[in-house]
Amino acid sequence: MSEPVLIKKGSEIELKVESLAFGGMGLAKIDDFVVFVKNGIPGQRVNAFIYKKKKGFAEARVTKIIDDSPFVAESKCSHYWICSKLQSLSYDQQLKEKEKQVEDAFQRLGGFSDFKLDDIKGAKQIYNYRNKMEFTFSPHRWILESEPEGVDSSFALGLHIPGRYDKILDVDECHIQPELGNKILSIAKDVCLNNRELKPYDPKTNVGFLRYLMLRFGVKTDQLMVNIVTAYDDINKLSPLIDTLLKDVPEITSMVNNVNTRKADVAYGEFENLIYGNQYIEEKIGELKFEISANSFFQTNSYQGEVLYEEIKKAADLKGDEIVYDLYCGTGSIALYLAGHVKEVYGFEVIRSSLENAEKNSVINGIDNAHFLKANLDTFFKSRQLPRRVPKPDIVIVDPPRAGMHPDMSGYLHKLKADKIIYVSCNPTTQARDVQILSDNGYNIKNAVMVDMFPHTPHIEMVVLLSK
Repeated sequence: MSEPVLIKKGSEIELKVESLAFGGMGLAKIDDFVVFVKNGIPGQRVNAFIYKKKKGFAEARVTKIIDDSPFVAESKCSHYWICSKLQSLSYDQQLKEKEKQVEDAFQRLGGFSDFKLDDIKGAKQIYNYRNKMEFTFSPHRWILESEPEGVDSSFALGLHIPGRYDKILDVDECHIQPELGNKILSIAKDVCLNNRELKPYDPKTNVGFLRYLMLRFGVKTDQLMVNIVTAYDDINKLSPLIDTLLKDVPEITSMVNNVNTRKADVAYGEFENLIYGNQYIEEKIGELKFEISANSFFQTNSYQGEVLYEEIKKAADLKGDEIVYDLYCGTGSIALYLAGHVKEVYGFEVIRSSLENAEKNSVINGIDNAHFLKANLDTFFKSRQLPRRVPKPDIVIVDPPRAGMHPDMSGYLHKLKADKIIYVSCNPTTQARDVQILSDNGYNIKNAVMVDMFPHTPHIEMVVLLSK
């Protein structure tokens, strides 16, 4: 591929954005040389500044829109490009671009030249859908060019600037969380700015008190958890924030304080103080009820979570006598959702706390045919750790992390000899790679469905059915 002479770092060029690349950047080409355009959307003709140049591609940011896209949509948010990224693109076109990305991944990376999606499940609720939000306190506020001069940069409560651990964009309103979350955000800011003891934690110096404000919503149960993460244990110091939130937000059903004294920049602590209510909230998926603690994993879109699980059940085409394995089962929500339609389901997971949640939720829902085993799936099956009492599977469901399956697992999976494998993934690139390995070992793609779990973001969820 020859590189056009005019593409140099620091130069400004005119580009036509053709599509969206995986991850949400616009994609343009000059003489087949690829330029990824930050904040560009398909159909735009723009002037763009080249800020990165590599051998095979360049990256640029829009400096001027010459002709706007026919797919442009009015965005609700003034800082959407930081996190949700796609709000300026119509929702219908968002789905079409994600469809292209999935098909490109399977055709180009997986080698499935005739791959096409069988269905796309768009979201009915495209705003206010996230049931978990995590906001960071910081003494290093990122100042936008659009903000007036003299803005106080010593306090922020908001979201990380991509690629920067030390800079936080102060957020007044987030449109992908429930409206009540914005009220809590506003109250927390006011209280902290008026109480000098409530200083944000600085990861550079390890000085400060407040680290995170995490909100969890039971959107189908009207329950709400507020988790305040601090750098050390001092409930008295938190009193102004606790008292004001409980007084002004009666919808709160649970309030906890996680204490993280470590340097690790994470929103969970070594221990937890219960401040108000229970140490969990409840949420429903279908007819099932789940207890969710501050640090539990749970699908972050309750509305589309049920759509996703229905697609998994549909792909399984259950008769009632099946043995099902749920690999990388987490808190067991997929296993429990299917349990009432199969003979036995076995969940495999390496994180003990997730297994404890799964076992507890099976008891809450009166399910006695779901069993959960601690297993490092990188080595578990290959090293013959499966107990003899566990029968062979008819169906295997795989829902690995974004990195996909470990090569030892993807290479061994066919040896379980399941009639069907249902591969659930939030990363179609690693999914295409793993499915290609399964294809080499006798499994064929029978059905592929995309479920849009996160409107206005680049994230993609896939359900692929394979059978012998």
